[in-house]
Amino acid sequence: MALLKKLTMLAGAAGAVSYVRNNPEKVNEAVGKAARFVDEKTNGRYHSQIAGAVRKVSDTTGPRTAE
Repeated sequence: MALLKKLTMLAGAAGAVSYVRNNPEKVNEAVGKAARFVDEKTNGRYHSQIAGAVRKVSDTTGPRTAE
């Protein structure tokens, strides 16, 4: 049973990677919206950490190159 659970998780992760590669604009938009929400709820207390996470996502999804 544990093997089936691991395979299911790996398939989900592969699907997420595929989605990010195919939809970088949507991913960046969703991350930005989530970041603004969390920043607002924490009254800016973790702004630098949130900004760093958003920057990492943007760097990862970055401009697409010819494949």
